[in-house]
Amino acid sequence: MFVALHFQMPRFMKKFFLGSSLLVLLSSLTALAQTQDNAELEKMYKADQDARRAGTIDWPVLLKEDSTRQVRVFELIDAGEVRTGKDYYHSAMIFQHGNDTVASAMAVKQMKKAIELDPTMNKWLLAAAIDRDLMRRNQPQIYGTQFVKMGDHARWERYKIDPTQVTDEERKAYGVETLAEQEAKERNMNLVAVSAYYAESNSVDQTVQFIKAEKKKGNKSTYNISEEEINTLAYSVMSAGQTTEALKLFKLNTELYPKGFNAFDSYGECLMQLGQKKEALSAYKKSVELNPQNGNARQILDANK
Repeated sequence: MFVALHFQMPRFMKKFFLGSSLLVLLSSLTALAQTQDNAELEKMYKADQDARRAGTIDWPVLLKEDSTRQVRVFELIDAGEVRTGKDYYHSAMIFQHGNDTVASAMAVKQMKKAIELDPTMNKWLLAAAIDRDLMRRNQPQIYGTQFVKMGDHARWERYKIDPTQVTDEERKAYGVETLAEQEAKERNMNLVAVSAYYAESNSVDQTVQFIKAEKKKGNKSTYNISEEEINTLAYSVMSAGQTTEALKLFKLNTELYPKGFNAFDSYGECLMQLGQKKEALSAYKKSVELNPQNGNARQILDANK
């Protein structure tokens, strides 16, 4: 005959299992928290970037805001609230706008950690942080990312560089221009900004046609129609609320510079803001094809699979 047995768990065993379950739950919640990006830090990073895209910048006010953000980031670091690759990236970008060697050294440290945690991060940012830190210490830069202008009417110049410390191959690996390309960039920076033409014409359509005509002139053009310059103008137009008009400039940039991964990244951002998701993802995909290390585009593509 089968006899059913009833097992009563001792009270101390119940407490043990309940305690263990609670520890497992707490450990899981802690692990989850450590993999989530810090929302406050992301918000500060966005404020930092948006302030620099404004048409007119009140520098004394902005410098004060920069200092406040940096103080808060130090507090978050001390509290152990900077954990993910994106957290380190956001903190590095905030520190890079500091005016002393403490901030510039922190930018290097945080960016190195960001890339360590997420190798898809844009390595150009680390090269720029290293160069900026050297510049703050009155030492020659080694990659060649920093350009300076010593006065309102002075010419832009590449900050002094020690070209022996890094090869052009290493520069390319970090998304930095070769020495020859940097010389061309210096020339472009001393040309008339294409935004000046737009300010006079107040027409994106006319500006697009003007840029195309200047592009055909090659080195004889007196206007800066580089990929970076067009991108900057497009963001300025977009920040003014003219997103549809800005799209024309972003699209033009991808046509004039079909190998510019950043041009496609920015084009994708504008398309996304206009609700053209399919076209935006296509632009981000092209950006990643041109530069597999473009972490921003990769994250957007992964989030929309």
